[in-house]
Amino acid sequence: MKGGYQDFKDLLAYKKAFEQGCRIFELSLSFPKEERYSLTDQIRRSSRSVCANLAEAYRKRNYLKHFQLKVTDCLGENSETLVWLDFAKHHNYISENVYKEHIELNEEISKLLQYMYNNPEKFGVDSKP
Repeated sequence: MKGGYQDFKDLLAYKKAFEQGCRIFELSLSFPKEERYSLTDQIRRSSRSVCANLAEAYRKRNYLKHFQLKVTDCLGENSETLVWLDFAKHHNYISENVYKEHIELNEEISKLLQYMYNNPEKFGVDSKP
């Protein structure tokens, strides 16, 4: 049990990212059919990819650079999700309140991921070269 966690599913960042992916899936069910192969697919993929990359990061925590690369991928996918939320709001597919709720969760995930990147030793990563 490295870093006090038994599994990547125990990480708060994973739990929040999983919540985001599930909430976005439900939200995207109401998007117009013409968005099916663009906005709908893209926002679902990017939001779910945060979890998948975080699982990989955790499994690669024996190697600092691999861990940080995968956490950086998580940050990138989370930022992409933010962009798709902006498009959904701009086209009035979601309300201002729903948008704000999702943005707050997205920002919280970013902060957690940035903490992981900056403090790899707290997650069982040997940060010595």
